[in-house]
Amino acid sequence: MDESNAEEARVYTRKGDDGTTGLLYGGRVAKDSAAPSAYGDVDEAQAAIGLARVVADAELDAMLVGVQRDLWLVMAELACHPDKVDRLAESGSLATPAMVEALEKMIDEVSARFDPPTEFVVPGGDEVSARLDMARTVCRRAERTALSVATEGSSVVPYLNRLSDLLWTLARWQEGTSTTAREAP
Repeated sequence: MDESNAEEARVYTRKGDDGTTGLLYGGRVAKDSAAPSAYGDVDEAQAAIGLARVVADAELDAMLVGVQRDLWLVMAELACHPDKVDRLAESGSLATPAMVEALEKMIDEVSARFDPPTEFVVPGGDEVSARLDMARTVCRRAERTALSVATEGSSVVPYLNRLSDLLWTLARWQEGTSTTAREAP
């Protein structure tokens, strides 16, 4: 690899050493501003879902991989310069109402497999459900931080809202029998 190709292949650019980061399609913002906070929280949710995948069976793993792929689109939209979101729409690289509907369909299909608890649940019934519950809470945070960044008409916030519902549903399904707050010691 010649020197110019080696420079292009590096993970580090040094451009963020001043505390700023680039937005998709131009512009730089402080790393602690709203957009990097929002897509950083989604990135953390994606990683938390990855932790759940480590202990998931093949069926659950396939569901979660699909969600992780969707989250790349969510992050791209949150990382995009607000005036350039139309470029993402043209390339099909943003969250869509169809993605939200797909999550709703998954929730309905999985919910039909068990009787959901009617009271607050104490997380930690087993390792899979505990990891899914952790991913759910990270997803809820991502939803809150995305509120200030998502553009009008965006499906990012509804997607994250449904995703946290899906993660709760998957956790209860994997757990089998949930411990409710009333039953806890």
